[in-house]
Amino acid sequence: MDLDAPQALLGGLSPAAFMRRHWQKKPLVVRQALPGVAPLLARGPLFELAARDDVESRLVVRDGANWQVRHGPLARRSLPPARRPGWTLLVQGLDLHLAAAHELLARFRFVPDARLDDMMLSWASDGGGVGPHLDSYDVFLIQVHGRRRWRVGRVADPAFVDGLPLKILRRFEPEHEWLLEPGDLLYLPPRWGHDGVAVGECMTASVGFRSPSAAGLARELLQQLADATDDDESPRLYRDPGQRATGTPAEVPAALQAFARAALARALGEPGAVERALGALMSEPKPRVWFEAGRVPADGEGVTLDAKTRMLYDDRHVFINGETLRAGGRDARLMRRLADRRALSARDRALLGADARALLDEWAQDGWLHGSGQ
Repeated sequence: MDLDAPQALLGGLSPAAFMRRHWQKKPLVVRQALPGVAPLLARGPLFELAARDDVESRLVVRDGANWQVRHGPLARRSLPPARRPGWTLLVQGLDLHLAAAHELLARFRFVPDARLDDMMLSWASDGGGVGPHLDSYDVFLIQVHGRRRWRVGRVADPAFVDGLPLKILRRFEPEHEWLLEPGDLLYLPPRWGHDGVAVGECMTASVGFRSPSAAGLARELLQQLADATDDDESPRLYRDPGQRATGTPAEVPAALQAFARAALARALGEPGAVERALGALMSEPKPRVWFEAGRVPADGEGVTLDAKTRMLYDDRHVFINGETLRAGGRDARLMRRLADRRALSARDRALLGADARALLDEWAQDGWLHGSGQ
């Protein structure tokens, strides 16, 4: 991808210019970002996806001031009639199950994969929506069928309406209003309030990029660091042979506090520990994802990553589906190429060392990648 070339997807901006001017800064509406776009799949197949155990889905129904939310799997008979107004079906991770969605998602790979969440498809009957709300992530909203009216604005009061199953803003004062037609795109940075309402039956694809909170990320990284030390054959145990009898048994010993501080310092101070934990965390597949066993590619075949596989890297490591590998030299360069391109040619695969090729064979057997025949 040429990061300096203008793209119709971004309204004539290059990816580099878009990231400078709009990313995490201000919304952007692009008319006919995807001219001639067609629904990623018809209503019936989408409803069938929502009934599957390996697909995350939600049903949102509005009746006046009343809201109802149900989580999938959702059998077709449990959904309201399509002609009934005011309801929405949300299907997450469409890119994991539909090649067309995975290909569309690839057009946004000017943003780091580590930030990617997934592609969601929202089907709504007339008047359907999820109410005015805000998200903690960046999102590209692509109208793929029908029309949806968006009201957008900054939020001064982030409080929600009490007693509802959705986080609907108590006060929402939109600054902009746009009616999106098929092929139109709306980008929103985190924490911008927005309310999308279907005008007739419509489908909207959402490409979301996660923005982890500092507290949440710290909690998950500490868990990763703890998991990484579980295999220690010589665990360092707290010892207090000098502990005296105490008349204040409820008081936490100062020596135990010092031991705890030192344990955290060792875990955080180990060279590369945080980087390894972050890469493993960011490369973990989404919940409800599992892989089907595959075959080892034949000699002369290239390989392609499975749509469900998440593969990242840094200067010293390769991360794939939550696993961490040390890599260097030519093998590291080729592994990074596989991660960036999500494919490796037969010629490049043949250049891998024996251990790296064996690793790719193992991933193929696990269903993480597949032979491409090239």
